[in-house]
Formats: sequence, C-alpha cells, structure tokens
Amino acid sequence: MRIKLFAMDVDGTMTDGKIYIGCGGELVKAFHVKDGQGIALLRKAGIVTAIITARTSEIVRHRAGELQIDEVWQGVSDKEEVLRLLCEKYELEADRTAYIGDDIGDLPALNFAGISFCPADAVPEVRRAAQVVLPSRGGGGAVRDAAEWILANAANVSGESCNEA
Repeated sequence: MRIKLFAMDVDGTMTDGKIYIGCGGELVKAFHVKDGQGIALLRKAGIVTAIITARTSEIVRHRAGELQIDEVWQGVSDKEEVLRLLCEKYELEADRTAYIGDDIGDLPALNFAGISFCPADAVPEVRRAAQVVLPSRGGGGAVRDAAEWILANAANVSGESCNEA
C-alpha cells in the first residue's frame, strides 16, 4: 500500500467545527462513530494515524486515546512542519502521506501531502486545493470517507486531482 501515514485536522474535519462552551468553561465536541471505525481500518492496514490541530483540548486527547491514534499534536501553528517531522520520524517520503483538513490553516499540510482530502463543507480555498473533495461534511463521516478512499485507491495514487470520492 502506498499511503503509510494519515494525518487529520480535528475541528471541522473530525467534528462539525462547533465548539460548545458551558457556563463553567467546559468544552464539548461531537465525534462521528463512523470516523472512528475508519481510523481503526487504517490502523489495521498498518497505516500510522495522526492528529495535527491548532487548538489544545483534553477532549481531543481522550478521543485520540480511545481510537489509539499513534501521534497527537495539539496547539500547532504550522501543520506542514509537523507533517514533515512525522515523515522524518517514520522515514517516509511526502508521497506516502495523506492529510485531511477543512480551513486555510490546513493549506500548507494539504499541499505537502501525497494525497489531500477535505470535507464537503470545507472553505472554498481548501476545496480548490484538495485532491479529493469528500461527499460527507466535517463531523459527518468525512474521515471515514477518506479512510475508505485510501484503502480502495492508495496503491494507485498518481497525484492527479479528483472532484470527489
């Protein structure tokens, strides 16, 4: 299989992008169970999974632990730099990586990755930059869509742009 590392943003990708803050300051985020199953399928196929997110959240750390995500990077301002560091750590070329993101902060990582994905509701700049625009919205199974695309197509990735999965 060609793809060996799958990295993902959180807010707007693994979630719908909404952040609920209660009176006591507690945060709540909703994650789709389908995305968790997609991550499990990737891990079963031997693909390293990573979260690279600008925000820092105990909720993300907890969910990543439940899903046994290999790498969790929070509070990141330069997602491409972290993706490069992960390539070095796992001795991978960029074309062996996949990245999914939804907003302009994800553009450098999307452009660096061998194959790039975005949810259907990503901002226009990201929709134009991503090689694969997925049919599901962020938090609605987009990570699962990307996982299934990788498992079905990754051995034949040519770097050509696709409209949707």
